[in-house]
Amino acid sequence: MNSFPAAAPTQPLLEDDFSFYISFFQDSAAAPPASPPTSFCDMPKGRRRREAGASASGEEKRKKRKTIANLLTSIAAIDAQDESERRESDEDSRRELSLLKENHHRKAEAMLDYYSRLEDNFSALDDDADTLRSKRVRVAASAVAAAAAAASASVESDAGPAASAAGSGHQQRRLWVKDRSRAWWDRCNHPDFPEAEFRRSFRMGRATFDLICEELGSAVAKEDTMLRAAIPVRQRVAVCIWRLATGEPLRLVSKRFGLGISTCHKLVLEVCTAIKALLMPKFVQWPDGAAAAEAKSHFEAASGIPNVIGSMYTTHIPIIAPKISVAAYFNRRHTERNQKTSYSITVQGVVNPDGVFTDVCIGWPGSMPDDQVLEKSALYQRAAAGMLKNTWIVGSSGYPLMDWVLVPYTHQNLTWTQHAFNEKIGEVQRIAREAFARLKGRWTCLQKRTEVKLQDLPVVIGACCVLHNICELRKEEMEPDLKYELVDDEMVPENSIRSVSASQARDNIAHNLLHHGLAGTAFF
Repeated sequence: MNSFPAAAPTQPLLEDDFSFYISFFQDSAAAPPASPPTSFCDMPKGRRRREAGASASGEEKRKKRKTIANLLTSIAAIDAQDESERRESDEDSRRELSLLKENHHRKAEAMLDYYSRLEDNFSALDDDADTLRSKRVRVAASAVAAAAAAASASVESDAGPAASAAGSGHQQRRLWVKDRSRAWWDRCNHPDFPEAEFRRSFRMGRATFDLICEELGSAVAKEDTMLRAAIPVRQRVAVCIWRLATGEPLRLVSKRFGLGISTCHKLVLEVCTAIKALLMPKFVQWPDGAAAAEAKSHFEAASGIPNVIGSMYTTHIPIIAPKISVAAYFNRRHTERNQKTSYSITVQGVVNPDGVFTDVCIGWPGSMPDDQVLEKSALYQRAAAGMLKNTWIVGSSGYPLMDWVLVPYTHQNLTWTQHAFNEKIGEVQRIAREAFARLKGRWTCLQKRTEVKLQDLPVVIGACCVLHNICELRKEEMEPDLKYELVDDEMVPENSIRSVSASQARDNIAHNLLHHGLAGTAFF
């Protein structure tokens, strides 16, 4: 039996190197067959059969070896071809990558050069535009001066047609703005316009409107320019008040007053800012001295509760979902009640017996309960500084009982005395609720989500509170169809009693109301 010779120790066989086996099988296949014995017939019979069988077996083995050698040769050739193709593919990939890098480099250089030239062109265009703009201004100024000179010359020569032409030339300055109709505002601004219709449109009479225009004139007035006339103060104030009163979209306000949409938006913010800066310190004042004594007297006459200086309430103003801190402005109670996602900000206000605001706190997120809004307000800081001693501010069940905040009893199984007290507290609380109902009814923009940005909304709401006070002080009547039903959910705070002395004082007040015949009989 043949065996493979051992390989030389200095040259180990590779796993895929078939050259040794190929050469061995080729040598074996090429080896000459063994010579038969010269005298075949002289051999014994058994030996002859053995020699014949060995010859056939050797021939078969040689054929198998030749076949295996051919297969190994084919496999080696295929491997060599695969290796060559792999090397060629790697070389092609390297060449393509090099070309791509080169092309990218050329494109980047070309784009940078293009952007540089484009920037130079834009700079040149800006310079040309500035030059052209200055030339147009000079030409317009020359035209206006020429028109004025022609008009004066025509007047001096008493040439009627020439004067008319000069006047029409002066009106050509209106071509610098889009021609819009101001017929509706011109009709409202006319002295013959009916007072009732004016009141229905602007929620106040003409005299109150004139007072506001006079107060704001110095803050909102603008000067005429060489190209166009400034918008009059009355029209500026009218745009703002109309927008607050009706809540109309700026698109409709623009058509009604013959102004641009952006101009109307700017006017609303400017006038509201002026109202808050100039009129709020004058018309929203905390009562002191004689005013505080008068307020306490009126509240005691209405409810029998002494030392009440104001009635407090907190309402919500719907807003569009803000882009930041969405969860903070989410109003869960309104959402559950209306089955519609609601976002809001809060407005806390204290009113006097006439429903006039004496303190407002605007802008805290709608997710905050009433007691947290109170703690964030300037009113709470004023009380912490000791400025509200020996006085009560009546609030709803959403506020805690404190040394200066008087609220109704909220526990179960109330006594007759406690029922009577809650009834009187409700009468004082009703004054604040009705004041807020008139505020929202008179200024419809507070009833629905507005287009004003969240950061500008406190200014707009503050202006509405100031205008409400002006109308209340001047006894401006509301139209019956403007009445608004106020719906705000109240949540009893977890710590509803924060002062033991206040709890005892409340019990004494309730006892006095019942036993002095001031409680009435409604609680029965």
